[in-house]
Amino acid sequence: MGEGRAVESVRIGGVPVSTLSLNALIEKMLAEAPARRAAGRSPWLVFDCNGHGLSLNATDPAFRADLAQADLIHADGQVIVAASRRFAPAPIADRSSTTDMFIDSLPGAAARKVRYFLLGGTEQVNADCAARITADTPGLELAGRRNGFWNPEEEAAVIDAINATEPDVLWVGTGKPREQAFCVRNRDRIKAGWIVTCGGLFNYITGDYPRAPQWMQDAGLEWLHRMATNPRHLAWRYLTTNPHALWLIWKHRNG
Repeated sequence: MGEGRAVESVRIGGVPVSTLSLNALIEKMLAEAPARRAAGRSPWLVFDCNGHGLSLNATDPAFRADLAQADLIHADGQVIVAASRRFAPAPIADRSSTTDMFIDSLPGAAARKVRYFLLGGTEQVNADCAARITADTPGLELAGRRNGFWNPEEEAAVIDAINATEPDVLWVGTGKPREQAFCVRNRDRIKAGWIVTCGGLFNYITGDYPRAPQWMQDAGLEWLHRMATNPRHLAWRYLTTNPHALWLIWKHRNG
């Protein structure tokens, strides 16, 4: 990891995960991202960790190499938090799901004029997400937005479009492992303060993907709700990666 080593972390399932609380993570982003962008410094890479990520880290060498470049990895899955309380020398404060991190940051971003760029999802989902958050959050100013579909030959133009808007935070929602690879590959070309991967975030904002009830989120069962509501795309992933993730947590229980 890069500068993120200054952030306290614990190893869960072979991955160093930040112990910061959700609120502390949001505050860090809102305070540091604009300053880094204004100073022209290399953006921070902020990736998430859940059961799927643990499994990919152990089985996909390219993903593992990309994840290792993150400055901060936060606990997107409740199982990561629970494992830290059982096996780590210091517990992770709480779960910082990417969706909660995004939604909870919006009032602060509006108040401080921190500008986001939304990259990912279909054109309809991306546009609807942008319209919804700006309507629901008075004062929020988006730097820009773009759907998550492009050919390799178009990538330079995508980055040029992002850089033209000078966002404080670039949210990249194209799914693992593509989004991590994009961030690492283009880190030195993208002009932003923070780059945060966010998977299907935009679909959750628009309601295309329904969120689990709070009690399921608290119990670490959001994956079950996702699988039940989108079995064609998620059933095989969860049925294979969740047991593997639990085994990895046990395997690396001593650090």
